Amino acid sequence: MKKSCSFIAGLAMLTGCAVSPDYQAPVLAVPATYTSPNEIPLQATGQHVVLGKQLSAQWWNLFASSSLNSLIRQAIANNQDLVAAQQRVLQANALVQAEQGAFKPQLSLTGTAGRQKYGAALFGPADFTIPPFTYYEIGPALSWSLDLFGGNKRSIEQQRAMAAYQQYQLQAAYLQLTGNVVAQALSIATTRARIKVTETIIAEDKNTLKLVEAAFKGGSGTKVEVLTAQSQLDADLALLPPLHQQLSLAQHALAVLAGSTPANSTVPVFSLNDFTLPQELPVSLPSELVRQRPDILAAEANLQAASAAVGVATANLYPRVNLSANLLQEALTPSGLFKSVNTAWALAAGLTAPLYDGGRLSAQKQAAEHGYQATLAQYKQVILNSFGQVADVLQALQHDADAEAAQQQAVSTARASLELSRKSYQAGNTGLLQIEDAARQLSRAQLGLIEAQSQRFSDTAQLFVVLGGSSPSTTSTAQ
Repeated sequence: MKKSCSFIAGLAMLTGCAVSPDYQAPVLAVPATYTSPNEIPLQATGQHVVLGKQLSAQWWNLFASSSLNSLIRQAIANNQDLVAAQQRVLQANALVQAEQGAFKPQLSLTGTAGRQKYGAALFGPADFTIPPFTYYEIGPALSWSLDLFGGNKRSIEQQRAMAAYQQYQLQAAYLQLTGNVVAQALSIATTRARIKVTETIIAEDKNTLKLVEAAFKGGSGTKVEVLTAQSQLDADLALLPPLHQQLSLAQHALAVLAGSTPANSTVPVFSLNDFTLPQELPVSLPSELVRQRPDILAAEANLQAASAAVGVATANLYPRVNLSANLLQEALTPSGLFKSVNTAWALAAGLTAPLYDGGRLSAQKQAAEHGYQATLAQYKQVILNSFGQVADVLQALQHDADAEAAQQQAVSTARASLELSRKSYQAGNTGLLQIEDAARQLSRAQLGLIEAQSQRFSDTAQLFVVLGGSSPSTTSTAQ
C-alpha cells in the first residue's frame, strides 16, 4: 500500500508538464504611418488628425448631438444582437469552467444492489455450489486523469482562447451597433435635406412651366419650350418617391437597431444641423491599432486556440495515466452495510499508450499544425485589411474636404449668378426664364453641397469605427 501511494504521488508531481511550447504572439512588422509618403496627408479645413491620441469610448459624442446620444443609449440597452453576443460570452466562460472541472479529481458516490449466481466451474466439484445471493454495495469512488504531457492544460487554454474570442466578438458587435446607428441617423438627416432641396427644385420647375405656358399663350413661346419645361418637371417629380422610400428604410432600420418595431418606435427627426463635424480626430498609432480593434483581437484569440489544438494533438501521441480509488461497504443484506468488517477498498493506476493507430494521431497533429498556419495567415490578413481601411478613410476625408470646398464654391457662384440675373431682369436685359434657370442651378449646387457634407460626416464616423473604438461597458456586462 505504501509503495502504491508513493508511485501515485510521483506521477502526480509530473502533472502539468507539456510536450508543446507555450503560445507566443506573432512578431509583426507594423508600419509607422497608415498612408504612403506620396499620398496627401489630411489637411482638411476644420479637421486635423491627432496621431497617438486615444479615441473616447463614446466616440459618437464628438458629433455633439443629444438626440443621437440618447438613441445610442437606447440601442445599447435593447438591441437583441448585443444581448445574444453577451450571452455567448457567458456561455464561453461557463465552458471554460466545465473544461477546468473535467480535469480535476472526480469524486462520485456509487451504489449497487443486485442478485447473482456463480457457475459450478468456478468452484470445482459439481456438488460444491453457491446458491444465488443478493448483494449490496455503497461508497465513494475517486478518479483522476494525470496531465503528464500537457494535453489537459492545452484543452483548457483552447477553451479560454475561445472565451476571449467571444468577448472580442461582443466588442465588435457593440462597435458595429453604434456605428450603424450613427450611419442611419446621418442617412435620415441627409435624405431629409435632399427632399427639401428637391421640393425647392420642383417648385421652381412649376414656376418655369407657368411662365413658358403663359409665353406660349401670348404668342412669344413655342410648344417645344412647353414640353421641355413639362419634361423637366416630370423628371424632378420622379426623384421624390425614391427619396421618401430611402427615408422610410433608414427610419425602420434605426427602429430595429434600437430594439423596437417600426410601428412602436419614435425615431428622432434628424437634420444635418443637429451634427457638429469634429475638428479633432484622435487616431491611434498603427502599433496600438493591432491591440485595439476587436476583429484583430478576435483573430489572435483564434490563433491561440489553434496553437492549443496543436498541443492537444501532440499530447495525444504520449501515454495517459489514470488514477482511481474507491471505498465500499459490501453486504449481503441492507442491514449489514456500514459495518467496519464489511469495508472494502481499491486503489489503481492505469496506463494507456498508443502503439499502432494506422497513423491517425500523427495525421491529427499534422492537421492541427496546418490549421494553425491557416489561422496565422488569416490573422495577418485581418491586420492588413485594418491598415488598408484606416488609410482609405484618412484619404477619403481629405477628398471629402476638397469636394465640400468645391461645392461651397459652386453654391457661391450659383448664388452670384442668380443675383446678377435678377439685377439684369430689373434692368430689362433678361427674362424670367433666365432667373428660373439660375435658381435651379443654385438648388442643384446646394444639393451637391449636402452630398459633400453628408459624405464628410459619414467618413468621419467610419474613421472612428475602423479605429476600433472602445467599449468598456460591454466588458462589465459580460462578466
